[in-house]
This record gives sequence, C-alpha cells and structure tokens, in this order.
Amino acid sequence: MSMAKIFVKPRAIVVPGEVIAEGEEEDIIVLSPLLERQNNKIYALIVGLIDIREDGDKIKLSIIPLVGAYLPKPGDLVIGLVEDVGLTHWVIDIMSPYKAILPLQEVVDRPINSAIVNIKKYLDVGDYILAKITAFDRLRDPIVTIKQEGLGRLVDGTIIEVQPTRIPRIIGKGQSMINMIREETKCRIIAARNGRIFVNCPSRELEEIVFLAIRKIEAEAHTTGLTDRIKEFIREEKKRRGVEEDG
Repeated sequence: MSMAKIFVKPRAIVVPGEVIAEGEEEDIIVLSPLLERQNNKIYALIVGLIDIREDGDKIKLSIIPLVGAYLPKPGDLVIGLVEDVGLTHWVIDIMSPYKAILPLQEVVDRPINSAIVNIKKYLDVGDYILAKITAFDRLRDPIVTIKQEGLGRLVDGTIIEVQPTRIPRIIGKGQSMINMIREETKCRIIAARNGRIFVNCPSRELEEIVFLAIRKIEAEAHTTGLTDRIKEFIREEKKRRGVEEDG
C-alpha cells in the first residue's frame, strides 16, 4: 500500500523550498531535475507549476518553470498559434504552460454543424490569431475569443517572440515606445501580453529595423533614456539602409 503524501493540488504554483510531497522512491517518481528529494520529501527548486500524474499505484511529479512565463488573465490580448483542430474547437498555443481553447461559437456567429462542415475552413493549424482571454482559473485551460472587433486571423506580417516580461517596456509608458516605433517606421505593430508581436511594414528593410529595435529594447530594458536611444537607432538604420523618412 502506498504511503505517499501530496501536499499541493495539481497545477498549483509553488515556490523554491516548498514541500510538494513525501514518500518512498517506489511510490513517487520525480521526473524533473527542478524538484529535489531529501529524506523522502520532494521540494521545489524554482517557481513553477506542479504536474501530478497517477501511473498505476505510482505518482509521477514534474514542474513547469513559470519565471518569465506568461500566465493568462481574463481581458488580456494575446497572439496565439493554432496548434490543433477538434470538431468544435481549436487548441491555441499562447506561449504559456497552459494551452488555450477557442470554441467554435467564439469564431462564428451562426450555428454550424461540425459533423458536416470542416471547421478548418475558418482556422487551420499554423494560423496566427489575435485573441482575447475570456476565462481562466488554473483548474481549466484558458478560453479565448476572436469575435470582438479587431480580433481574428493575422495575415501578411511577421511574428516576433520576446520574453513576456519585456512587453510592458516595448509598449512603454502610455504606449510611448511602441507609438514612436510606429511613427518612425509606418509599420502596423501589435504587442500582445503573452510575448508575441505582430509586425506588418511597408518594406522588408523596415521590418528588419523593427526587429532589431525590439531586440535592442529587450537587451536594454533596465536602462534609462531608452526611448530616445531607440528612436536614434531607427533613424540611423534607415539612413544606413537608404530607407526614405516617409517609409
């Protein structure tokens, strides 16, 4: 009979040093090096999301790092990648430990018989979408919608991925940074909370300049006077590449 004890709920967020479980090695299998066993107690070594799986009479434990990861919040705008298509929903990668679910009713306005209609005609694997988180409670995967104005499939652009923690700096106070980049490049730029940025520019050269500017913001996010430096960087790059000021 297993004497294993689990002290946290599945998908609980834990912190370094927190005791996750207690039990013999034959009862509890630790799958992650980010969990440490001492005297039959299992401790978290990082901030993470606990995964608990039962395998017969054994329990398997692993942890998903959350430092720097995107945690969904209702109301957030996210750029998602369609990863799988079901009969009545899509599975969306949102750069999070959680996969988002996009129900059919959050895409189309009228009833659809999914037994007859292949919903891939609306969205297919590999499509990027701008969506909004409508519900999330960590016990279930987040739900997203694309039915609101301005949301939907993203086309004719490039996706740049950054650390989600850098998005506020890329947007800037009062959107000062992102508005400056838009003005200097005449590009359409959407910076989503989950760390994906959609860029659509008048030219390939401007797209490359935006990419370099975003990487520079990532690297120098902790410094002061960054907006002015990025503006000067963009202008120097446009001059060097022979890009006209009006884009």
